[in-house]
Amino acid sequence: MQQAAVAGDPQAQCYLGVCFQTGQGVAQDYTEAVKWFRRAAEQDDPVAQCYLGFCFLSGHGVPQEYGQAAKWFREAAELGDAAAQFNLGVLYETGQGVPQNLAEAVKWYHAAAEQGEPQAQFNLGVFYEQGQVVPQNFTEAVNWYRRAAEQEVAPAQCNLGLCYQTGRGVPQDKQQAVRWFIRAARQGDKTAQHNLGVHYATLEATQHAGEVAAQHAADLTAAAAAAAAAEITPGQAASEQPEKP
Repeated sequence: MQQAAVAGDPQAQCYLGVCFQTGQGVAQDYTEAVKWFRRAAEQDDPVAQCYLGFCFLSGHGVPQEYGQAAKWFREAAELGDAAAQFNLGVLYETGQGVPQNLAEAVKWYHAAAEQGEPQAQFNLGVFYEQGQVVPQNFTEAVNWYRRAAEQEVAPAQCNLGLCYQTGRGVPQDKQQAVRWFIRAARQGDKTAQHNLGVHYATLEATQHAGEVAAQHAADLTAAAAAAAAAEITPGQAASEQPEKP
């Protein structure tokens, strides 16, 4: 692999960069990783361009520089790399390295989401639910939340549960809501854990209220029966007395 990288093969160069970045088979060295990512990126390898953009974003192996991160993410995004498209969308949403532009953010989220990038799918769902940049559309929000939720994105699972709980974009279904809250809660999503707690507390209160009502009804029935018996007894006793001539 190293020979191929030295010979100029961009995929080998990118893979070697990953090895140096992660310490896989070599001593971890972020500077060396950047060197190989850059060589591959300059040959238009989109994966290497995305990795190089992330190095500039995180400051690993190079000084942190959002403008350079945006540059390399854009190069890769325009070549169709889904991770780069998502990352570029994040930069446009937050205004890091580029002027803040929510329309551009949605554009790149959509491109990445269509390729199955789960975080982009979740972010796109949020835009549709809130009606930012795009017309508010709960059905479309549910569509993207579901795609991300099925890839185990916990906030998407939580939001999908909320949609089922409130009937936004889907028919209201408490069981489905709880199902998605549980999946998100198991991943540590605090909002889902809270929603589950509220659900079970409400359920317990309802059951308790039902038990109290049932007991109250039973008490009333018993009291009514006792009263009826008390009214009948004197009558029976009186009928047993001899009639006067």
